[in-house]
This record gives sequence, structure tokens and C-alpha cells, in this order.
Amino acid sequence: MSERRHRRSAGLLLFRRTGGGTEVLLGHMGGPFFARRDAGAWTVPKGEYGPEEPAWEAARREFREELGLPPPDGAALPLGEVRQTGGKTVTAWAVEGDLDPAAVTPGTFRMEWPPRSGRTREFPELDRVRWFGLDRAREVIVTAQAAFLDRLAEHSP
Repeated sequence: MSERRHRRSAGLLLFRRTGGGTEVLLGHMGGPFFARRDAGAWTVPKGEYGPEEPAWEAARREFREELGLPPPDGAALPLGEVRQTGGKTVTAWAVEGDLDPAAVTPGTFRMEWPPRSGRTREFPELDRVRWFGLDRAREVIVTAQAAFLDRLAEHSP
């Protein structure tokens, strides 16, 4: 198996209950590849971690790194794992909480852009963050991560 198949990410799916039902906080992936995409370009705030770091600790660390805010306190509902198309395994927990998307200060990453230009540019990890009802979230989230929404819905009143 290739090293690529062993990549692991962990994240927190923040949710809140409203008069209209459950809403989840998703981030739109930053950088030039997702700039004009909506469907399949939204994700649970998450990030990669190594074998020496427990997944739960990685999920909390990545929440802070990707959103620039402390991870929410409160009971965590394990949502299990999914395997994304590229082979990465993502583990997630749902935590009830609320935050104002305007308060988010996303982390950044650097990459060569345009390709083979020799120039490196910095992009936000998540270029915007938004609350979605579960039905709309299913339309825009990375396909494999829709399972997290289904698992959350099974546990939400």
C-alpha cells in the first residue's frame, strides 16, 4: 500500500439546534482548486495527524488551527470514520456549540501557484465558514463526509 493510503485526518463537526432544525458548521476549502466550486468543496474543519497523536487531540488542535478559535467544550459524539476518494481516512466527532462565522481567522498554507511558475503563494485553509441545515449540507459537503451528517441526524432529536 502506498503512503498516500495511510493518511489520516481528524475533525470536529460543530452543530447547533435552531427552530428550523439542526445546523452544522462547514468550511469551504481554500486555494485555487476550490475557488469556483460549491458542491463537494465544503468540509468538516479537520487536518492530518501522525501516529503519535491521538485522533481526539488532533481534532481539537485542527479546529483551532483551521478556524483560529478554541475548540468548543461539551460532550463529544463520536461520528466514526469515513474513507475519502483520495484514500484519506477521516475521523470526526460532533460537538454542540455556536460561533459567529465572522469571528473565524483561518489558518493558511503555501503552495506553488500558478503550477510550475516558481512562485509560492499563501492561501487560507478555509476561505469561508457557514452554518448549513442538514439537507443543504449534504449537497455541498465532500461526498464521503455526508456519512457524518447522517450519523449526527440519527442522534439528534
